[in-house]
Amino acid sequence: MISITLFPGRYIQGRDALSTLGGECARLGSKAFLIASPSSQKHLLPSVLPDFSDKCRIVAEPFGRECSDEEIQRLFNACKQGGCDLVVGLGGGKTLDAAKAVAHLARVPAIMVPTIASTDAPCSSVCVVYTPKGVFSRVDCLPRNPDVVIVDTRVVAQAPARFLAAGMGDALATWFEAESCRVKRAPNIAGAIGSMTAYSLARLCWDTIRDYGVAALTSCTARAVTPALERVVEANTLLSGVGFESAGLASCHSIHNGLTVLPEVKNYYHGEKVAFGVLVSLFLTDKHPTVMDEIYGFCESIGLPTTLTDLGIEGVTDQDLFQVAEKACASEESMYNEPFETSPEVIVDMIKAADAWGKSRKSSISKI
Repeated sequence: MISITLFPGRYIQGRDALSTLGGECARLGSKAFLIASPSSQKHLLPSVLPDFSDKCRIVAEPFGRECSDEEIQRLFNACKQGGCDLVVGLGGGKTLDAAKAVAHLARVPAIMVPTIASTDAPCSSVCVVYTPKGVFSRVDCLPRNPDVVIVDTRVVAQAPARFLAAGMGDALATWFEAESCRVKRAPNIAGAIGSMTAYSLARLCWDTIRDYGVAALTSCTARAVTPALERVVEANTLLSGVGFESAGLASCHSIHNGLTVLPEVKNYYHGEKVAFGVLVSLFLTDKHPTVMDEIYGFCESIGLPTTLTDLGIEGVTDQDLFQVAEKACASEESMYNEPFETSPEVIVDMIKAADAWGKSRKSSISKI
C-alpha cells in the first residue's frame, strides 16, 4: 500500500514569533482576510495590525464562536466581498478550522496563528464542523494543509494553563490511535496507510508530554516561556497535528464526538473530552493495568478528567450513555480503525469501566 504523510507548508514557533506574521502575509498575498476569535480581537489584534501597515492590507472579521456551515458561509461571503487573496486565522481551534474552510472556498493561501496550544488543529487539513449549538456534525478533509503556522509561545504562556492541559489531552490520543491504525493497517486522513515518519512522530508526541507535561503546565501557570513549555507546545501543535493526520484516528476521537450529544459537556474543551476518550480506549484495546495506571496518573497530574463527574455528567443515565455510544459508533466514525470489533453496547460498557477506574483511583488517593 502507498503511504502519505501530510505537513503544513511552514511551521514557525518561539517567543515573539508573531512578529513574523506581516512578512509571511506579504510573501503569500496582498490583502489578508483576518478571522479573529473574540478574545484575540480584543486583546491581541491591536498589537498585530501595525505590523501590516507597509507589508499587506488587512480586512479583520470577528469569529462567531462555532465552526458551523452557517458561520463558514458568512465569513466566506465577507472574504469574497473584501477582495482578499489570503486568509489568516487568529485564535483557538474552531476559529482556525473556520479559517481553513474559508481559505478552501476562496481558493487562497491560509496562515494559522493559534493563540492557545489546546488542539492540534493548526497544522492539519481537517476542519471539524459543528451545528450552531455546538454539537459535532462532521469532519471535512480539505485538499491542502495550511501554508504557514505561527505559534508565539509568549502569547500561549499568557493564556490560562487549562488550555495547555487540554492540548495535552488531545495530544495524548495521538500515539494510542496511531498504534491502533498501525496494527490494523487502517487508513489515515489521506486515505492511505501511515508512514514510518508519522508513527515515529506520534510516539515522540506521547514521550514529550509524558516527560515535560507537568513542568510545562507549571511554566504556563507562571506565564513563563521555558524550554519545557516550548517542547510541549510543539508536541501539542506540530507533532500531534502531523501524527493524527498522517498516522490516523481511532476510538478516542469517536468518543469525543459521541460526548458532544450531551449538553452538559459543552463547557469542557475538545482535548478534555478526547482525554477521557483515551481512557475508554484503554479498556477497549485491553491495555495492561500498568499502562492504564500510567495514563490515568498522567491525566491526574495535569488536571485532565478521569471520571464522568469530571466532565460534569455525574448523573448520566444508561440511555444517555447509549446515545453517546451510538454517535461514537456511527458508520463514518474512526472507531472502526480499532483492531477490535465494537458496538454501542460495547462502548457503553467501556465508558462505565473507565469511569469506575477513575473513581477507584480518586478514592484510593483520598485515603492516603
